[in-house]
Amino acid sequence: MKNLNDLPNHSRVWVYQANRQLNSEEKSLIESKSNLFLESWAAHGADLDAAIEIYYDQFVVLSVDENVASATGCSIDKSVHFFQQLGTELNIDFFNRLLVAYKQEDEIKLQPLSKFGDLLSEGEINENTTVFNNLVVSLGDFRSNWEVSIKDSWHKQLLPA
Repeated sequence: MKNLNDLPNHSRVWVYQANRQLNSEEKSLIESKSNLFLESWAAHGADLDAAIEIYYDQFVVLSVDENVASATGCSIDKSVHFFQQLGTELNIDFFNRLLVAYKQEDEIKLQPLSKFGDLLSEGEINENTTVFNNLVVSLGDFRSNWEVSIKDSWHKQLLPA
């Protein structure tokens, strides 16, 4: 199976954050189903050069080298449907964009965006806390700007004045 290290920096990327940590059985299932999905994933009949990997037992990252073949609306819809099916099967929400993931003592924690600012105000986390910027669009951006401190991310708007 191809992994993200096999793809160039210009590859397009999507980060799917689970609403809870994945266990080993779930990770195995995701990996096997991902392999099957990628074997058949195509855009207008052209096979896509893609990879899916799991990070921190919390994030499933999909990337495609669009210089080989571009992901089209239909192929992107198929990938979204794939993650929706996985979520239904495993009772996991991969689409809650209002959950902020951050690191605290090497543990990944999730907090609703509405309460994330409170953690900052109360000093439980600070501008140097590592957050995950799931809005990255390229693999190069993922490699350099996915795990960043709050002060270097869009999350900085939540810092107390």
